[in-house]
Amino acid sequence: MSQEESRGLQAKEKAEVTGPTEQTRAGLVFTPEVDIFETEKDITLLADMPGVKADQLTIDLRDNILTLDGEVKSPEADNEVDIFREYRTGKYYRQFNLSELIDQSKIDAELKDGVLRLTLPKAEETKPRKIEVKAS
Repeated sequence: MSQEESRGLQAKEKAEVTGPTEQTRAGLVFTPEVDIFETEKDITLLADMPGVKADQLTIDLRDNILTLDGEVKSPEADNEVDIFREYRTGKYYRQFNLSELIDQSKIDAELKDGVLRLTLPKAEETKPRKIEVKAS
């Protein structure tokens, strides 16, 4: 078992989102950059998704695959016309394999300032515990 698998979360490699399911989507699709942290109790995943609002974000968990799917829409008003644009709009998409080490029923998600914070609690049986030694 690799170190990533032993921690319960593994990023699926997707430098570019070009799989067959994405080819029907119009517009750009971005892969959000993530940072992953671990404590004894849980794994925290931070995904950079600037411009995405909570109602434009879907987090799906099925068959041990966690999918992040968000959209950032154009910020200009209806009566404004582009003159110059560096801010790119489109969809964010990324998937992760979850192992049995994660208690999938207790995953928590929070979106704040363009950063998605997922807290993935470890299952009780996988948490380290101290075993008391009894003297006889």
